Amino acid sequence: LNDNLSQYIIKLSGTLRSPKMSFHPPFLMLMPVPLDVQTEAVITIIPQDFTRQSRITVQAPEFEFADGTKTCPFSVQFPKGQDIVLSSDGTTNELTCCISFRSSKPLSFLGEMLFIDEEENRLLEQQTIVFLPYTHTWHCTALIKKL
Repeated sequence: LNDNLSQYIIKLSGTLRSPKMSFHPPFLMLMPVPLDVQTEAVITIIPQDFTRQSRITVQAPEFEFADGTKTCPFSVQFPKGQDIVLSSDGTTNELTCCISFRSSKPLSFLGEMLFIDEEENRLLEQQTIVFLPYTHTWHCTALIKKL
């Protein structure tokens, strides 16, 4: 081999899989409550095709009232942690996510709640659509996760 200057061709092939997340339940309805009362629901996030550990963050929608003040009526917590951990057999842990909503003023809007990994993958097919219709004192919140 050392004196042989022949050229060798090496062919490599593989499959690239992008990380993604599934949500259970795929549709989530938050119960109607009076103004300035918190409502919440728990979802399970199921990571798929992650090749390394990653931390999930959430970008919740912000709303601007007519007077110019801004608010984010959502809060998101991960009671058991927000790190995706790979086990020795290549599977990943499921994450528990608690989404809550509270607003002292009536509001309606359509927005997105993005779940983002450490590599800034926004996983566009994983967007959550938020619809918030209000009456004078009651609201109904629907968080829809469509896969």
